[in-house]
Amino acid sequence: MSRINNNINSLIAQRVLGSQNTGLSKSLERLSTGLAINRGADNPAGLIASEKLRSEKVATQAAIGNAQRADQISNIAEGGLQEINSQLLELQSLVSETANSAGLSTAEKEANQQQVDAILQSIDRIASTTSFAGTKLLNGAYDFVVSGQSASVADFQVNGAKITHDGSVAIKALVTASAQHAGLFLSTGATALNLSASTAKFTFEVTGAQGTREFSFASGTNLSAVAANINSFKSITGVSAKSSANGIVLKTEGFGSDQFVSFKVTNNGGQLGSVFGLATTNENASLAAGGTAYIGMTNAIRDEGQDIGVIVNGISARGKGKVASVNTDALDLSLELTTTASQTLANVSAFTITGGGATFNIGQTVDVGNQVRLGIRNVAARNLGSTSQGFLGDLGSGKTYNLIDGNLESSQKIVNQAIDQVSALRGRLGSFQKNVIGSTINALSIALENTSAAESSIRDTDFAKETANLTRNQILAAAASNVLSIANSQPQSVLQLLG
Repeated sequence: MSRINNNINSLIAQRVLGSQNTGLSKSLERLSTGLAINRGADNPAGLIASEKLRSEKVATQAAIGNAQRADQISNIAEGGLQEINSQLLELQSLVSETANSAGLSTAEKEANQQQVDAILQSIDRIASTTSFAGTKLLNGAYDFVVSGQSASVADFQVNGAKITHDGSVAIKALVTASAQHAGLFLSTGATALNLSASTAKFTFEVTGAQGTREFSFASGTNLSAVAANINSFKSITGVSAKSSANGIVLKTEGFGSDQFVSFKVTNNGGQLGSVFGLATTNENASLAAGGTAYIGMTNAIRDEGQDIGVIVNGISARGKGKVASVNTDALDLSLELTTTASQTLANVSAFTITGGGATFNIGQTVDVGNQVRLGIRNVAARNLGSTSQGFLGDLGSGKTYNLIDGNLESSQKIVNQAIDQVSALRGRLGSFQKNVIGSTINALSIALENTSAAESSIRDTDFAKETANLTRNQILAAAASNVLSIANSQPQSVLQLLG
């Protein structure tokens, strides 16, 4: 080396030392932050992938929080419903106790009625005060909003529906099979019984879903009297009767496959006639053929009802009597048609769901697919029950079904229906918590773990690897410093030439 203006070896050593110091700085930064990617220049593709995974992590964490919040809301609503259910059981006890009228004084009945009034007030108070973060849960605030209810719809309950923002769902029902009573036609050929002798008896059994009863009539008894006697026990048998010019129509009180009527002659008394099934198109008319004669009848003749067949918005519904129910991810509702509509094979524009429901976004993205809408009805006493049966509020003092002078048989039916409605709502909330919220939280937690692992493998520092890199860079930087020192001292050899 005989040149001093440009020390090439020094320049090379400076460049290498700068490179080693840069590597050392990166290793120190990665070890101090715990991140392998601290800026885009560290790994552009890795930065894009890791930021997307970070976004998914945040969305998943928010979805888990939403699901947990939904579970907490359900718990509070369930607590209020549980107390209402306890009140209804107490109400059931009071109705049954008051029915023992021969053993109760007027004062005791009035005391029971006072308890009923207190229970109804308590139910209304729970319905109006049960809340979460200031939002009422059981007063109908989270019930679905509907419009345009058809006259063919007797009653309905919307439990869940997926509705887009500012959208609506039109509910259309196609009746494919009519709801039918179970029924038989008892032909006599006249308006009165005509037995073989004045002392003979026409004895038969009538059995329905509720129970059985035996009847015995003498010759000459008008069919209207026979029907009236059968009807006096319809609450026991579940079967009513209607007389005509030449026979009696036996028909179950309710519709559906769980209803039946059975008729058996135990002593025909010489009465001529036969038992026929009812025509499916006109339940008040007998079939033209196929009857079984009273004389020689050894076995009971039985007929069963038929559940309604309905397709609701393209979904085959489950029929029970006149009620059709669907339960899918997109639509969960029950629909009861009027008697006329349930027996007419036609399209019914039932109603339109325009909004409402408790909306929970339990997915990573905000869209209708990740949203669950749960309907929570108003459980005040005036809303428990039905239009046809009566409402719980009607058991109050001075109302139709009060315990002092009301129809206690109907009162008990109303209480039973209210218990069924509250129990069904509790069951839906429990199913929502267990099968929707519980499984969703589990699935999202697993997704969060896997997403975090994927993001960590891209963005987090591998300390074992980076520590090795740090040691290597430290050694190389020290070596480069020594080489630079040697390179800088080389030009001094020129002084010896100037000696």
